Amino acid sequence: MTMSHDTLFAQRHSAAHLLALATLELFPGTQLGTGPVTDNGFYYDMKTPTPLTDADLKKIEKLMKKRAAQNLDFVREELSLEEARALFRDLDQPYKLELIDKIAATGATTVSVYRTGEHFVDLCEGPHVANTKDIPRDALKLIRLGGAYWQADENNDQLTRVTGVLFSTKEELDAYQQMLREAAKRDHRKLGKELDLFTFSELVGPGLPLWTPKGTLVRQLIDEYVWELRRARGYQRVTIPHITKKELYETSGHWQKFADELFHVRGHEDKEYALKPMNCPHHTQIFARTPVSYRDMPQRYAETTMVYRDEQSGELGGLTRVLSITQDDAHVFCRPSQLREEFFAVWDMIDTFYTTFGFTFKTIRLSFHDPAQMDKYLGTPELWHTAEDTLRAIARERGVDAEEAPGEAALYGPKVDFIATDSLGRTHQVATIQLDMNMPERFDLTCIDENGDKERVVMIHCAIAGSLERFIGVLLEHTAGKLPLRFAPVQVAVLPISDKFATYAADVVTTLRDAGYRTELRGESETLGKRIRTAQKEKIPYMLVVGEKEQAEGTVAVRSRDEGDMGVLALSEFLAQL
Repeated sequence: MTMSHDTLFAQRHSAAHLLALATLELFPGTQLGTGPVTDNGFYYDMKTPTPLTDADLKKIEKLMKKRAAQNLDFVREELSLEEARALFRDLDQPYKLELIDKIAATGATTVSVYRTGEHFVDLCEGPHVANTKDIPRDALKLIRLGGAYWQADENNDQLTRVTGVLFSTKEELDAYQQMLREAAKRDHRKLGKELDLFTFSELVGPGLPLWTPKGTLVRQLIDEYVWELRRARGYQRVTIPHITKKELYETSGHWQKFADELFHVRGHEDKEYALKPMNCPHHTQIFARTPVSYRDMPQRYAETTMVYRDEQSGELGGLTRVLSITQDDAHVFCRPSQLREEFFAVWDMIDTFYTTFGFTFKTIRLSFHDPAQMDKYLGTPELWHTAEDTLRAIARERGVDAEEAPGEAALYGPKVDFIATDSLGRTHQVATIQLDMNMPERFDLTCIDENGDKERVVMIHCAIAGSLERFIGVLLEHTAGKLPLRFAPVQVAVLPISDKFATYAADVVTTLRDAGYRTELRGESETLGKRIRTAQKEKIPYMLVVGEKEQAEGTVAVRSRDEGDMGVLALSEFLAQL
């Protein structure tokens, strides 16, 4: 029986302490960072005397389970700050001392620690299980070694991150491991190479994918679909440059908050520019070019373009984290009275788009600001509360049970984040709709109302596919590379049995191309079996084999990537099925 979320959280938190206990025992002198719970388990960041290996991972897991079987209690103690400092100073745990100082800075006078067994103690608020017997040992596994900067700051020490998973039952662990095996087969980096969609070059640099002709076609097809949805709702295309004077971002507020994450460009006469990390400030200047009447509202601008962000090299990976990000970006400038209708139109597009690709939305998240850290955001608390109340009302009217996430808002406003579930049951944050009442204030964006007065407008930021790079990576893994017919770079391959039927095969190709299908003639010198296997490896949706009988009868022998042998069909019948 699956345990409650609270119980599983405590078990995973306790397993993190067991991980630290076992590592300290096997590698004396290890300095501990933090060990939080994750969606599927836990991790612990630590600095070990020598680098850990996969063999060490197995030893640590074995000792964790051995100690768990000894029924060790988790005992909570409350210590004064000085007692805690003395304790962790004696244990030579400098990262714990840093954490105690941070706790002290909040005004707290005590901290809690948990003791496990005779020798292990950790700084922790809990919760934990009462005893290690409450941790399901057969559902525990350490899965990965990685690196992480202390407190996620690249200026700090780099620590080793040991990640583990823990479930309620062994069956759940087995299912998770099977999912990982399937995910490894579907890794988008592997599929991208097999399908010849993109590549990376050391000369160009990490995080900068190069798209092949086939990969570029997939990008265009997805972007065209997004534009099809937007065009039907009155959006207009715009185009902006890839650099800007820094004054634009100083006015928007991005320079003050994110100057370190920008790529800086120096021009002649020592002028300072930046590669654009987002498009919204540029779009405000298109709106502001001339006075706008209420009769011309809303204004809907759309553009698919690259933005650039200076990510840490250690965080780059495949298409999911890159330096050059292609956004299908759009901004709606509207009156407050038009906000609901425009928001719903974007929401409808997002629903349609992701349903097309077979995703389901697990969670709709309202990402709000953290009132305790207003310095992270633009604008006043009053403006934020107004914007967030508006999103709550829209979510209620939409009929969704949205969860609220304080601290996850954008710099300039709250947002609706869509969390999708893929075919392996994994979750991905995909599309987003952001409500912005701050940037119109900073750029003084208005329209002329019915009385001839200036009325402050509001902005909606909306990305449907979001980052094309990231979406294609997720889509490849979701479909195992079997892209839907509409989005496959090659939709049909025509394979003549021998050169004698090459003319008929070429006629079939011409007919299919004239009908609008991306078709290739595969008449290479290899055997038919090898050509079929090659087309299957490329995951082409349909293969048409033609020989003497097909030529005589004007038919094709159809093999479907997804359904297998479909028999012999008249070419017109096959076209009708397509």
